[in-house]
Amino acid sequence: MTSKPQRPQRKGGPSQRKGPRRRPLDPARRAAFDVLRAVSERNAYANLALPALLRERGIAGRDAAFATELAYGTCRILGLLDPIIGAAAGRSPEAIHPVLLDLLRLGSYQLLRTRVDAHAAVSTTVEQAGIEFDSARAGFVNAVLRTIADRDERSWLTELAPDPRADPVGHAAFVHAHPRWIAQAFVDALGSAAGELDAVLASDDERPRVHLAARPGVLTAAELADAVNGTVGRYSPYAVYLPSGDPGRLESVRQGQALVQDEGSQLVARALTLAPVEDDTGRWLDLCAGPGGKTALLAGLSVAAGARVTAVEPSQHRADLVADNTRGLPVDIVRGDGRHTDLEPGFDRVLVDAPCTGLGALRRRPEARWRRLPTDVPTLTKLQRELLAAAIALTRPGGVVFYATCSPHLAETVGVVGDALRRHPVHTVDARPLFEPVATGLGEGPYVQLWPHRHGTDAMFAAALQRRA
Repeated sequence: MTSKPQRPQRKGGPSQRKGPRRRPLDPARRAAFDVLRAVSERNAYANLALPALLRERGIAGRDAAFATELAYGTCRILGLLDPIIGAAAGRSPEAIHPVLLDLLRLGSYQLLRTRVDAHAAVSTTVEQAGIEFDSARAGFVNAVLRTIADRDERSWLTELAPDPRADPVGHAAFVHAHPRWIAQAFVDALGSAAGELDAVLASDDERPRVHLAARPGVLTAAELADAVNGTVGRYSPYAVYLPSGDPGRLESVRQGQALVQDEGSQLVARALTLAPVEDDTGRWLDLCAGPGGKTALLAGLSVAAGARVTAVEPSQHRADLVADNTRGLPVDIVRGDGRHTDLEPGFDRVLVDAPCTGLGALRRRPEARWRRLPTDVPTLTKLQRELLAAAIALTRPGGVVFYATCSPHLAETVGVVGDALRRHPVHTVDARPLFEPVATGLGEGPYVQLWPHRHGTDAMFAAALQRRA
């Protein structure tokens, strides 16, 4: 009797053959691994994928905290883990199957950055490799992880990082797991304070606190803090720091009494309303409104000023978010590209919170530092210049345009503003007094540059431009 032939294994992919009975990843590690796969395969955003997955699978408490640490931490330091994995494997990470590579990243992060027992970190990863593939691949993962576990992170850094004397920026970038071009952009923006580079890069790896904004006229920051067991913010009169938990579950957020919004963004929106404008007629404009956080704060403040906000957003989905975030407020939503609108000129206050690289919010988007490329900058700066030009054209003489980005990259900040000063009838207004009570570390003026390591906010840049007659 002849035996039935086995189905051949799919080349380069997980095995379909039955092997030894193996124990799959526990729920927390499985959630982290699935997020890594979503980021690698579908360009998913970890900070969106993980909370949804945790809710779907009912993972909470310590397991949710562990999954969050593994998923976000691994995404943040991919550029450090991959060279270590490559050195331990004796081959380029690109030559390793993507599923195996994500498993190795997950195991390596536990070995290098957590207190997880080394045996547990290795064995759980090896078992899953056997489930996904076969015993041979599981053996490969076992060998690589044991090689990594033989040394601590400092030892690997000593071997693999650039020489700090010959290339201090490259060394800092490698040690803090950032692409070199981003580290260089931070050095350029810090200028004479470039000695703070290590602090800036380290701040991107800290877990940021959730910032809430109390809606003006509805809740005070103190009332919101009491309701959510939070702490009143340091700078914005509307800010509350949430100690932990999913803000989407908070009743005040669900009822629209508060929004999730970084304190730096709150300060930008507030500063626009404080800028000196004679005979404000109450026409305010948010030219890049989605998803509506700054629009909501502007609109809340516009009520007391007797003003009305026009919000422009090209994306239907983001326009819907603006509508959700501003329900019941004096806001007119216009679908369209802010560079080409049919709006009647004559606005008193205009906010251009321009699309940017987002280098100032890397701590909130774990994988973003590896997804952004230096080639993105020219395309974005062209868009930013065009949006700012359109904003100036829509502003009345004596009115104020606020240009803001969540990026300190000089090409996106002073470069764009400098171009506007050369080409358009505007002059700068010192923005620093508009950010009180922030007293120090704002930059040399007339612009404002916030930093996470100094202010605990995203690295928001803001410039105030007044339209000349």
